[in-house]
Amino acid sequence: MFLRLSRLCLFTILSPLVASSTAVADEPQPVERIAFGSCAKQDQPQPIWDAIVNARPELFLFIGDNIYGDSEDVEVLRAKWNQLGAVPGYRQLKQTCPVLATWDDHDYGVNDGGAEFPRKRESQQLFLEFFEEPAGSPRWNREGVYDAKIYGPEGKRVQVILLDTRYHRSRLVRRDWRPEPGEGDMGPYGPNNDPEATMLGAEQWAWLVEQLRQPAEFRIIASSIQVIPNGHHWEKWGNFPRERQRLFDLIGKTGAGGVIFVSGDRHSAEISAFDPGVGYELIDVTSSSLNRPSKWHTELNPHRVGTKYTDENFGMIAIDWDQEDPVVRCQVCSIEGEVVLQHRVPLSQLQPASKN
Repeated sequence: MFLRLSRLCLFTILSPLVASSTAVADEPQPVERIAFGSCAKQDQPQPIWDAIVNARPELFLFIGDNIYGDSEDVEVLRAKWNQLGAVPGYRQLKQTCPVLATWDDHDYGVNDGGAEFPRKRESQQLFLEFFEEPAGSPRWNREGVYDAKIYGPEGKRVQVILLDTRYHRSRLVRRDWRPEPGEGDMGPYGPNNDPEATMLGAEQWAWLVEQLRQPAEFRIIASSIQVIPNGHHWEKWGNFPRERQRLFDLIGKTGAGGVIFVSGDRHSAEISAFDPGVGYELIDVTSSSLNRPSKWHTELNPHRVGTKYTDENFGMIAIDWDQEDPVVRCQVCSIEGEVVLQHRVPLSQLQPASKN
């Protein structure tokens, strides 16, 4: 295991990237364990990194609120990134496996912010510097930090798509109505039905079409905010109903199989699943927070599988490629590294009906 792990980390870091941001290697190894997490307050203890390292991931996805920057002052943001970089557990993780990242509002620079944030270009520069983006990466010339990579050999390819739900996102719309206490319908935002409103922006949408047409057996789409859950009124894809449906339609039209969403933001964890018409059940694994849990969440989610988990947690996608029909385990793990939520599905069930 350690030999295979070290080989994967080496070729991922050192191998050149082609124009489609696809990692290449002479003898790529299949990826079996992908950890992820969100919401890490940089000036508070982060003991959960020990459990993440002990879980031996071959890849870690930092999917938003990686710090709580919340400032238009570039030097303040830089100092807070440096605080994260000095955390011993995070430094150890970087020695264990590659780290891929996207951002959410707080590391972007402003709570619940979108395209209107005036320091987004400077913030992107800091983000790419912190995560040591290679000099030739197209991310340096993009508006937004979205990216994608493919790992593993043909027949066992894992595509990781990192969305940017901040740089181009239109303004949120506040709702007037408020529920009575205890009804589980919490949050200040309502649907933005403006046909011009966008979550990703035109260029990122066009890029995503190309990515979903890339050949891969399994795909992780990392979104900083939840995609499937639609019962609460905090930030989520459902705040832009047309964009959420556009995402589902795109998965269906491209025939992309093996799609699972991973998301964060909520300071609690849950697994959600339903088929919005793509031909198979889409799964959204929400993991949050790495060190800022919130135990007051009691909210509606008709798509929830099982229950919620409200202590510190990280997510894990484990793929058993040795089975004739590979098994995907979508997991949420505690600060001790124990699996507290799991949804297990054969890879064959994550394919459009036409491919089965």
